Amino acid sequence: MTAFRVESIGADAQPLAIVDDFAPDPDALRRSAGAAGFVPALHHYPGVRAELPADYLSNQLPVIAAVAAQAFGRSGPVSVVDASFSIVSTPADALSIPQRLPHVDAFTADRIALVHYLSPEDGDGTAFYRHRATGFERVDAARRDLFFRHLDTEIRYGGPPPPGYVLGDTPLFECVRSEPARYNRALLYRSWSLHSGAISPDSRLSADPGAGRLTVTAFLSIG
Repeated sequence: MTAFRVESIGADAQPLAIVDDFAPDPDALRRSAGAAGFVPALHHYPGVRAELPADYLSNQLPVIAAVAAQAFGRSGPVSVVDASFSIVSTPADALSIPQRLPHVDAFTADRIALVHYLSPEDGDGTAFYRHRATGFERVDAARRDLFFRHLDTEIRYGGPPPPGYVLGDTPLFECVRSEPARYNRALLYRSWSLHSGAISPDSRLSADPGAGRLTVTAFLSIG
């Protein structure tokens, strides 16, 4: 069994599973990414994505299931909503307003996000946030309307955040945890946690899988 640890995020104490040495051969995954056809991503992701090798999920799903049972108390079947190689590559001054803000990926407890870091230089990790106006660190179905009403009002009257990736504390959000990247490390957390890539101002933002912030990102539903 792959070793992992379960820690917590902020005052809300949402679980964060940290799995080092996640895949048996990360170098082979990098070679696969080097041969993959990357295209612009959808759904506000600030970069490019490509298909995974066919055996990636079949190899990793047993590990994910074991981690999810301990970290999130969910031992049902694992369904893959979406999974791909992903590289953050959009220039900071070209980001849309949603891309300049922390976000959530889903609003229910069964939905789990995974990010698997595949850059040998480690690079930029993932940060988690609290919305100052509401105090929310997670946005579930019950909080969804209130959160977005507040955020819309703040942006409408205070103006949008300046161009650039969110990093650390901002007028609208407080950073409650930042987890560094490490080669072949995976993070798993509930998709309702407010989060963002912790993209540093000097990041290369290359779309080349051999040079950029190569990750696997996956969105899962676990019964």
